[in-house]
Amino acid sequence: MSEPHHHESSPEAEPHFGFGRCNCRQPGRRLFTGGLLAAAAFPALAREGVDVGKKSWTVDVIPAGQVEQGAAQQYQQMMRDYGQKRALLPPDHPQTRRLRTIAQRIIPQALPWNERARQWRWEVNLVVSPQLNAFCMPGGKIAFYYGILEKLKLTDDEVATIMGHEVAHALREHARERIAKTTGTRIGANLISNLFGLGNLGDALMQIGANLLTLTYSRDDESEADLVGMELAARAGYDPAAGISLWEKMNQAAKGAPPQWMSTHPANKTRIKDISASLPKVQGLYERAEKPPQRFPVAGPLPT
Repeated sequence: MSEPHHHESSPEAEPHFGFGRCNCRQPGRRLFTGGLLAAAAFPALAREGVDVGKKSWTVDVIPAGQVEQGAAQQYQQMMRDYGQKRALLPPDHPQTRRLRTIAQRIIPQALPWNERARQWRWEVNLVVSPQLNAFCMPGGKIAFYYGILEKLKLTDDEVATIMGHEVAHALREHARERIAKTTGTRIGANLISNLFGLGNLGDALMQIGANLLTLTYSRDDESEADLVGMELAARAGYDPAAGISLWEKMNQAAKGAPPQWMSTHPANKTRIKDISASLPKVQGLYERAEKPPQRFPVAGPLPT
């Protein structure tokens, strides 16, 4: 196998993913807007797809912009470090192209779930690492580790399932919720409200947000991300039933030491059962969705 070409320039010098701010137009907002009243009055107009309710009130305790800014800074530093270590695959690598192609189909479906997502500067990168890991930080900062693609022999549908799940965490602002609850425990919610716009809040966010990737999501967060992610994948033209095969693979991989990606993602029969029970809610969306014109081969051996 020939020596792979690694990307060496910093993310600041050369953007890895040129989405910028998305101006995609959607035919209508989701259930979580004024359309809720219309749907209640006319059941036939109710939206098709999953229903996960409103976001937690706690997300309003912390300014979204500050969380997204902190995430962007952390993400750029991470990608810069990987680039310096020649551990960041270039845009023309087949698997990087694969991830970005899938993301291009998922992102327009994500916008109605969070109005702020229209302004996010989405990025997608592929890290040379054997870890079974992937994430989407606040503000649409996505990264996959090569190990999760190669070791699990993921299909495009399974990649879309993972990406949809991680994007759902960002859209539903689970990190912001976790930070708010942690900060509230430490210094009190009332004090946080009084500190809006002052340096003290920024300091608190810097201390807590410095480890955004180590935040532990609740079981409800994970279940919500499963459902929203499944709908995102279905609307993008990827088979939502791939969630079942994905978790079967993850369960198999977890027979030894649990992969990092599963540290807060409980993979068990109950989870697969829940996904299976929700498939009818999104199956029609998938059947009517425009299917991807291109399919990519599974990842080969980890680049060295």
